[in-house]
Amino acid sequence: MSILIAIKNKFLKFHLLFVLLSMICSIALFAQDPIFTQFYSNPVYLNPAFSGTHHCPRIVSNYRNQWPNFSGDFITTSITYDQYVDALKGGFGIILMSDQIAKTLNSNEASFSYSYHQHITRKFTLNFALQGTYIQKSVNKSNLTFGDMIHPRRGFVFSTADVITAVPVNLFDFSAGILGYSDRFYIGFATHHLTEPKISLMAGSSSESFLNRRYTAHLGTEITLGSKSVYTEENETLSPSVLFVKQGDYQQLNVGLYYKKGNYVIGAWYRNVDSFIITLGIDTKILRMGYSYDLTTSQLGAYSGGSHEISMALKLYCAPKKKKFRTMSCPAF
Repeated sequence: MSILIAIKNKFLKFHLLFVLLSMICSIALFAQDPIFTQFYSNPVYLNPAFSGTHHCPRIVSNYRNQWPNFSGDFITTSITYDQYVDALKGGFGIILMSDQIAKTLNSNEASFSYSYHQHITRKFTLNFALQGTYIQKSVNKSNLTFGDMIHPRRGFVFSTADVITAVPVNLFDFSAGILGYSDRFYIGFATHHLTEPKISLMAGSSSESFLNRRYTAHLGTEITLGSKSVYTEENETLSPSVLFVKQGDYQQLNVGLYYKKGNYVIGAWYRNVDSFIITLGIDTKILRMGYSYDLTTSQLGAYSGGSHEISMALKLYCAPKKKKFRTMSCPAF
């Protein structure tokens, strides 16, 4: 009886893994890029036109662990550096990102962006940006499992007779973005994967896979609720914003707001037909740290464990300039 129970448990695990991988494959066809929950904590990844908007050098790191209760890891990490340079009349940014799906599909990217800052009026600025990206995608064939590897009693003990022809893919990609902002309002639009490069990992396959263009639109404002006094410097602000992302047939709408008092921030978001999101953060002149949790509302919610995301930013000091640099009131998380 114990042997039958063990076989049944292994069959259920295998069935769950098969369903999960099928879902991942179907999702990958439409949502081929990782999207951070704290999208404003990594603004240059969201839109290259954010490069240099902080003026001083800024180092940002992000870690996302999605569906931790499932077998295999769905982990995305990134580190970004950007700053404004007077000689360039704009800012530049460097992004290094790694995305791992179920310990099998790996994607590594290195991007360089340049954003030209143009003051349209005394209160409004437009940034125009271009970005070049080197992408490497690969499959860890040792982690792939097939039906002919299963022994009725011992589980996965055989070698597969299937021929695995997955080969690494190396390619260059280009993106562009535009951002307009004043001291209280911002609006932006970005297009990634302008050339829609081919990313097929199967050598000799007749079907062609490619990265669909990713369109991102975002806007928001900051509303002051309180003011400083002689007793405290704790400003209270409310920052509602909207983010829309479309890639192929997949689209995502995020609606939410942040409440900030002094150095402390709390945010609440809703991502259409997918998640409720809570964000907690602390933002000082030098260091910024944030944590967010995605409460999945789809059928995966009870089993996935949601998603956890951590962000950290180090804002480096730079000497003040005689010419005033226009800053923007954009959320930090």
